[in-house]
Amino acid sequence: MSQDSNPPPRNDRFRSNHITASQTDTLTLKQNKMLPSIRGLLLFFVTLCFTSVLIGANHLSWAQLQSSDDILLTLTASRLPRLIALVLTGVGLSVCGVILQHIVRNKFVEPATSGGLDAAKLGILVALTTVPTTGNLGRMLFALAFCFAASLIFVAIVRRIQFKNTVLVPVIGLMYGGVLSAIAEFYAYRNNILQSMQGWLLGDFSKIVQGNYEIIYLILPIVVVTYLYAHRFTVLGMGEGMATSLGLNYPATVALGLMLVAVTVAATVITVGAIPFVGLVIPNLVAMYYGDNLGRTLPVVALGGASLLLACDILGRLLIHPFEVPIGLTAGGVGGVLFLMLIFWRNR
Repeated sequence: MSQDSNPPPRNDRFRSNHITASQTDTLTLKQNKMLPSIRGLLLFFVTLCFTSVLIGANHLSWAQLQSSDDILLTLTASRLPRLIALVLTGVGLSVCGVILQHIVRNKFVEPATSGGLDAAKLGILVALTTVPTTGNLGRMLFALAFCFAASLIFVAIVRRIQFKNTVLVPVIGLMYGGVLSAIAEFYAYRNNILQSMQGWLLGDFSKIVQGNYEIIYLILPIVVVTYLYAHRFTVLGMGEGMATSLGLNYPATVALGLMLVAVTVAATVITVGAIPFVGLVIPNLVAMYYGDNLGRTLPVVALGGASLLLACDILGRLLIHPFEVPIGLTAGGVGGVLFLMLIFWRNR
């Protein structure tokens, strides 16, 4: 009888300790695997930053920076603000994408494929016609409100319709965004601002100078809050039932995530215009190699988003130098190709 009662508890304890140690070893291996990749990505990012500062209508060199006050003024008034705006926009859009993907539980969702960018455009147009004297902050608040409302509607649609094919979710999002974009264009047409809207809402960093881009700094606290809530957003991606059973306030966390997305989208659209696909491509690439634990992968997502936007901006400045291709076109082209590749890869 003693032989029947003593061994099981010891075996259970041994098995539990063995599993915990195995999981710890696996996590350690993943972290060790990430370190060389992060170092390489960081080196690539720093190289892109230096290249971005030196490239423009007039290429600069480090010797010129030390010998000319005019060159130094160009650097501090234009090149460095542009670099900061590029980095913060890339970080913000990639973080937005990963938040939306965990909320909707779909890897093909980001502000450009869920109607968020188009809703922000409509909000800015409404602000321009109803409160024409308002500044960038007032327009951003209109864009924020419209983006948040549109995101809530999109999440409600996705939850209402249970899609068996994951590709249908971004398709619905693109259709939803197309409707919002059509409403925005009709509204602009009725108010005789259609041509100007098509110009200043296209993603473009060429007009970034000191004094008219500082609103983009709102992305910094957004990233900090996202990192603090990274574990909750990771649990959110497990579904409402699992998240609730683990003690997470599901509606409040979803509302927080959508608000963070709305603030980021509004700030970027007001500052540089609409830039698609950054928040879709980078989180997918990171998740393919490092998983979906945001507490571990969020720095890589942010660094990858900034690097992609820097690379697209440099490409746009070199294609028809000394003229410049707006980054909305280069990022849309590169991101669209990568988006199609991800769809084909997911449905092999």
